[in-house]
Amino acid sequence: MRGLILFSVICFAPLIFSAGATEKKIVCYFGSWSVYRPGNGKFDISYINPWHCTHLIYTFVGLSGNNVKVLDAWQDLAENWGKNGFGRFNALRNKNPALKTLVAIGGWNEGSTKYSQMAKNAANREQFAANVVKFVKKYNFDGFDMDWEYPAQRGGAQEDVNNYIELLKVMRKHFDENNLILSAAVAASKSSASKSYRIPEMSKYLDFINVMSYDLHGAWESQTGINAPLYPATGDNPELNVKAVVKYWLNQGCPKEKLILGVPSYGRTFTLANANSNHIGAPTRGPGMAGPYTREPGMLGYNEISEKLLGGSWTVVYDKERRVPYAYNGLQWVGYDNVASIKEKAEFINKLGLGGAMIWSIETDDFKGISGEKYPILNALNAVLRNGKSLPSKTLSLISTEKSLSTVQDEESESNTPLLPDPISKQSSYKCTAPGSFPKPDSCDFISCVDDGRGGFKSYEFKCEENLCFNPDINVCDWKNNQI
Repeated sequence: MRGLILFSVICFAPLIFSAGATEKKIVCYFGSWSVYRPGNGKFDISYINPWHCTHLIYTFVGLSGNNVKVLDAWQDLAENWGKNGFGRFNALRNKNPALKTLVAIGGWNEGSTKYSQMAKNAANREQFAANVVKFVKKYNFDGFDMDWEYPAQRGGAQEDVNNYIELLKVMRKHFDENNLILSAAVAASKSSASKSYRIPEMSKYLDFINVMSYDLHGAWESQTGINAPLYPATGDNPELNVKAVVKYWLNQGCPKEKLILGVPSYGRTFTLANANSNHIGAPTRGPGMAGPYTREPGMLGYNEISEKLLGGSWTVVYDKERRVPYAYNGLQWVGYDNVASIKEKAEFINKLGLGGAMIWSIETDDFKGISGEKYPILNALNAVLRNGKSLPSKTLSLISTEKSLSTVQDEESESNTPLLPDPISKQSSYKCTAPGSFPKPDSCDFISCVDDGRGGFKSYEFKCEENLCFNPDINVCDWKNNQI
């Protein structure tokens, strides 16, 4: 798994930024159950870089009556020789005092029925809000994230739509009295969000709104589809793409500075009905096989996808209309986001003046750097949203270290022409002393240094496209006239 790699070459070192009032937010969810995953998927709070995110959200706690319920006392708490997840999570602020930490309640597995019951009358809402404040202060979080999935759906009642607003209103009052942050994770597409939310009203009471603009397609459908396409293509459902989601939320009255655009560090997978029919919209016969770490049919973490691509048997296609990649191998198919598509989404956030990005979730990024740099998805968000540098439109985004590693195709090409020129012919003799990408002397090309898994490094020579030169300031093949 540590051999030749297929990866995005844009390698950004962790950056330190001030927490100015106009700074874009990067909101990072942490799935605490990932500490139980096997092998290279096993995550620990100590792996979190506190400079990657402006806000970190610990998931999940649950609901019992009108009280917050700890779901994994051994992992979350210090009592009875527990692992003190809450404490260690919040201690990350000791390294970055500007970091804000929140704890989230709910999630998909919690359903909606309990929340509907809690929110149905004023007394319940008041008691819940008071209990939340006590919980947040007891465990030293900066705030609380409501992830009720979803009001008036999945066992909820129609009255939830108004009761949700009343709940947020009373929570806002209690939170203001205690100087706490209140956010929410919300359904993205019009078809779901319109059933659950009065958007102008909820926006009054929330500090920011995490729009879950992913899971727009998946194995619940009978054909392949991209998890989170940025734009629609001809024939697509016009509502099921990121652009349409953002347009809906803004048009319905969500202030753009409060809208935090969700991006996934995972893909949705399918098992194809026919290995020879592998385009977007191809017939399927169910979810893809579970990954070795997430162990959930129908999805793969970005880290799992990256490791699969190392083997060389997967074909990767970057869809020019939807601006996202997909990959297939035999009957297995995955639509996902990579560094290139995440950067485009971050540029989209900047262009529209949105409040920032949210990632679900940090433990399925390539946090160990098995396929190159550590945390490539988070680094990509930071590079675009928090250092003010715009990327060239022809970013070198998909590169294979050997021609036989993987076939990278342009979907619009009938002749299977590679998406990029052949970027490498052999391993380089360059002597690496650190991981990363470095200019090749007297050339526009560059050298990539990769951990060889034995305490040393392998080096590979890459060629930039015509009229591009490697720019070490932002670690991409950039237009020559952008460089000093």
